[in-house]
Amino acid sequence: MADPDTDDLLVIDSVTRMDERHRGKVLVAGSHGGVYAAYLAALGRLRGVILNDAGGGKEDAGIGGLPYLDDAGIAAATISHRSARIGDGADMLARGVISHVNRLAAAVGCTPGMACAECAARLANAAIPEKAPPPKRESRFQLLANPGEPEVWGIDSASLVTPEDKDKILIIGSHGQLLGGRPETALKYDAVAAVYNDAGNGIDGAGTSRLPALDARGIAGATVAHDSARIGDARSSWDGGIITHVNETAKAMGGRPGMTAQAFVDAIAKAWAAHT
Repeated sequence: MADPDTDDLLVIDSVTRMDERHRGKVLVAGSHGGVYAAYLAALGRLRGVILNDAGGGKEDAGIGGLPYLDDAGIAAATISHRSARIGDGADMLARGVISHVNRLAAAVGCTPGMACAECAARLANAAIPEKAPPPKRESRFQLLANPGEPEVWGIDSASLVTPEDKDKILIIGSHGQLLGGRPETALKYDAVAAVYNDAGNGIDGAGTSRLPALDARGIAGATVAHDSARIGDARSSWDGGIITHVNETAKAMGGRPGMTAQAFVDAIAKAWAAHT
């Protein structure tokens, strides 16, 4: 079995937190297995990576990064969201069960049904990629700007939130689970509202724990159904997302489960404008 204390294996809660220590290593990361997370993994020139399948979701977006990583020369696998918490690398290593593997991971013996730790040990035999990763489209863009209301921005990853987002409504492609269960990871900087993907909820109800943490900061929070929008794709959440959970702050501003993401944003924007 893989040992988390060895030099070959590193465990983190998000691929957005990689640094030079991760180059050439096997990484178990709590991120979803979509293309944006795969892109960040590829930038790290990892030997191998295991991510969370986020329930697959719309168009199997939760595992969409696996063929991308094949193209980048990186062996990769996902664990089932029902076996370990998304956003929690240590839990994935301890309890995770492999759900999908890419071609390069299969070549070193990784298979669905295998324990995450065993797969990680096998990924240590994979080659380190030589080439740069395939390009990724822009991941932060304005969606709406109505006079007198907060601007609405689409952001494919929560890592891209900035201090300038304080008076904005953010549609974020990331999952709604706190990283490692830490409340401060709910949102890097304050905003009017943040909408995430529920990642299929998964074991222990993972996928919505950011919402009460946002309540504590007075930020309206919600998640969209993983089968209504592609995880890691803010534009998909905006175009077709259906709200599954809202926090108390959002509820007080007119947000409700069952709304479209755009209807939710309209309710929050009008409530915010009425009180400013």
